[in-house]
Amino acid sequence: MSDATLHQTTSDPDSFAVQIADSIESFIVAVTEVAKGDEPNSAVPFLLLELSQLLLAGGRLGAHEDFVPDERYEPDTGPEPDVDELRERFAELLDPVDVYSEVFDPYVPRSTPVASRISDDLADVITDLRHGLAHYAAGRVNEALWWWQFSYLSNWGPTASACLRALQSLVAHVRLDTPLGELDGLDTDSDAALDDGRLEEEAGRVMAAEIAEPLGLRRS
Repeated sequence: MSDATLHQTTSDPDSFAVQIADSIESFIVAVTEVAKGDEPNSAVPFLLLELSQLLLAGGRLGAHEDFVPDERYEPDTGPEPDVDELRERFAELLDPVDVYSEVFDPYVPRSTPVASRISDDLADVITDLRHGLAHYAAGRVNEALWWWQFSYLSNWGPTASACLRALQSLVAHVRLDTPLGELDGLDTDSDAALDDGRLEEEAGRVMAAEIAEPLGLRRS
C-alpha cells in the first residue's frame, strides 16, 4: 500500500478500515475505564454493551472477503502490553460471578462444558485487538485487517461471544428473578471441575438478587 493510498484510507471516516479500528479502539478505552472500578455499579451493563458493539465489528470482519497482508511474514510489533493488571482488576470487580461454564464448540457432538473466567476473556480479547492496533498505528492497514479478521475467527470472536453470553445470562438471572447456581470452588485450572463429561454440581444456591446491586443490575 502506497503512502498516498494509506493516507486516503485512514483519513476517510467512511472507510472500512477506519470504522473497524475506531470500534476496536473505542472498546479498549471503554473496557479499560470499567476495569478501574470507579463505577462498579455499572460494570456488568457497560461490559454487556461494549462486547455487543465489538462483536458487530467482528461480524463485519467475518462477513468480509479474506484480507491478504502485504508481506509474507508478519512484521514484528514489539513487546505486547501487559494485561495482568487489567485481568486482576476484573477478577476482583466481578467476584463472585467471574467464573462461568461454556461449551467450546457447539458443533462438536457431546462437547464437554469447560470452566472460563470473564476476567481472562476480556484480557485475551484486548491482547488480540491491541496487536492489530499496533499494525494499524504503524501504517500497516492490510496487516491489521488481516490480523483482526484471522483472530476474530480463531480466538477473540469465540472468546468475546462466550463472555457476552455469560454476561447476558447473568442479567437474565437477575431481571427474571431466577436462582444463580453457586460456582464458588469451580477452578479453571483443574480437571476436578469436570465429572463424567459434565461440570460438577456445586453445593448451595445463591439468589441473583444478592449480586444485583453491587454489579449494577436491578430486577424489574
